[in-house]
This record gives sequence, C-alpha cells and structure tokens, in this order.
Amino acid sequence: MKSPLLSLPGAVPAEAPDEGVAAHYGDLFREQRALADGSGFVDLSHRGVLAVSGPERLSWLHLLITQHVSELPPGQATEALILSAHGHIEHALYLVDDGETTWIHTEPGNQGALLAYLESMKFFYRVEIADRTAELAVVHLPAGSIAEVPADTVVRETPQGRDLFLPRADLESFAAVTGPAVGILALEALRVEAHRPRLGLETDHRTIPHELGWIGTAVHLQKGCYRGQETVARVHNLGKPPRRLVFLHLDGSEVHLPPHGTPVRLAADGEEGRQLGFVTTSARHHELGPIALALVKRNVPVDAALLAGNTAAAQEVVVEP
Repeated sequence: MKSPLLSLPGAVPAEAPDEGVAAHYGDLFREQRALADGSGFVDLSHRGVLAVSGPERLSWLHLLITQHVSELPPGQATEALILSAHGHIEHALYLVDDGETTWIHTEPGNQGALLAYLESMKFFYRVEIADRTAELAVVHLPAGSIAEVPADTVVRETPQGRDLFLPRADLESFAAVTGPAVGILALEALRVEAHRPRLGLETDHRTIPHELGWIGTAVHLQKGCYRGQETVARVHNLGKPPRRLVFLHLDGSEVHLPPHGTPVRLAADGEEGRQLGFVTTSARHHELGPIALALVKRNVPVDAALLAGNTAAAQEVVVEP
C-alpha cells in the first residue's frame, strides 16, 4: 500500500522491503535526532496487521508461537516467532492483546502467508483471524514522546516506543497534529544501533533464533509444544548456533554503504578471501557514522578486523560465540 504521507513536503519513497512509505523527508540526521529525543513519528502503514479474536485466542496462539502468551495481560506488548519443523524462522510477530482481540503487526507483505498458516491451524479452536491491513495503519511514536494518542486506539508500548494501530483513514489528520514525520531510514538506523534483528534482513532460509539474540525476547525457554521447539532446546542446552549476529563500525571514508548480502571476510585475507558471512542491514547514524549488522560464522574471532565488501569494518559482539 502506498501511504498518503508520501505527499508530504520532501518525502522520498523507500526501497524494498519498505516500499510504500517514506525513506526520509529531506534530512536524515535531523529525523534521527528527533526520534532519539522522543519527538516525531514514523509512518509504518506498509506493515501487515492481523487481528485474532475469540475466547481461546491466547491459549491457541500459545501452542503455535515461541512466546508464552496463554496468560498475556491486556496492554502488555510482546514479540514472537513462528518456526519451521527444523527450527528455522518463518515469521516474526509483534503482539498486544486488548482483552478481546490480539493485534499483530508483521513485515510488509508477509500478512498473507501468516494468515494462511494461522487459518490452517485453527482446527476446532474458537478463534477468528482477520487481515486488517486495509483498515489499520501502524504508526510508531518514539520512547519519551508526549504526543497525544487518539481515543480508542490500540497501543503496543515497548522500551523503544509505542506502536499505534491507527485507522488508515485518520493517518493524514494524525500526521498534521503529531509531526514532524520521520522516515523509515531513521528508525532503521536506531534499530541497527540497538542490535535488533528484523525478519527478512537479518534472517535467511536457515536462520535459527539463537543466531540473532532472539532467545529470551521472542523465544520463551520455559514453554514447549510449538513447532521447532526441539531445535531451540537442543541448541540452547547442548550446542552453539552455527552463526552469530555482529555489529559493525564501517570505514567512514567510503561513500556507499554495503548493501544487504554484501560478503564479509577477514581483513587480513583481503577481498579475495573466503566469505565468512554477509551484511544484513547497513545505515548512516547521526552520531556513530556508517554502521551495520552482519551474520558471520560462529568461529570468526571476536577481535578480528573484517571487510564488508571492500569496506573496512570493526566488529562488536552481539551474540556470544
């Protein structure tokens, strides 16, 4: 869906996977500082929205996802994953329950596949699942924001800020009183700084939660009975994941950021050396300069200087080897 806020002055459309909203509104670093200071809002209306209702919604979701939600209190935000039978990440869900309905937002364009999976698992449970993307737009208010939230709006509050499930028809009027609008690139830069993974960027077809630090935040280790749980328990108790997420400080003299998928190698081996991983997300940060997240093999020395493509990179540990 193309956001009406792309008509705001200075709006530059974002590229995949965030088509439909603004990358920025003319001043990337000013927008980042606004978010860091608790002002402005981010248009996330391209994200998918699902609603799960019915008296058994929480106990039913509890059986399917990696998070403990059977007794989730109204208003308490959480996040969860859906795994394959082999423990690979297939979906990432960001949830809040309002006492009658569990509201979920997920990656742009992913709601159809998620809805199909949930529908296939209904069986005889008293639940109803609906795609509400056409009616509701997700809007992010940063931590510390004093912006007024419209009455009756579903709010998902986390340490990073508040996600509002706003009627799509109200998006322009909300922007008019809540600005300044902040582009998705600013939010992504702060996400990279905070080492938070994102489905489809930090993940590929074989990613398991341990590689990204999602154990404990999106995966509850004191519950079982969900698809892929055996892999989660085995790796946690008996082994180590094959790869690990790292944070990279990139050489600031380079004009271009290494895009998603750029090979990561040991600097000592040069650009022809063996590939040890790949860049997942790169960003320009208003204080740290060019930064990135990357997924590398577990046995890469934590103090090794790296190359992201032809860009020198110093690593910080996110997931312990």
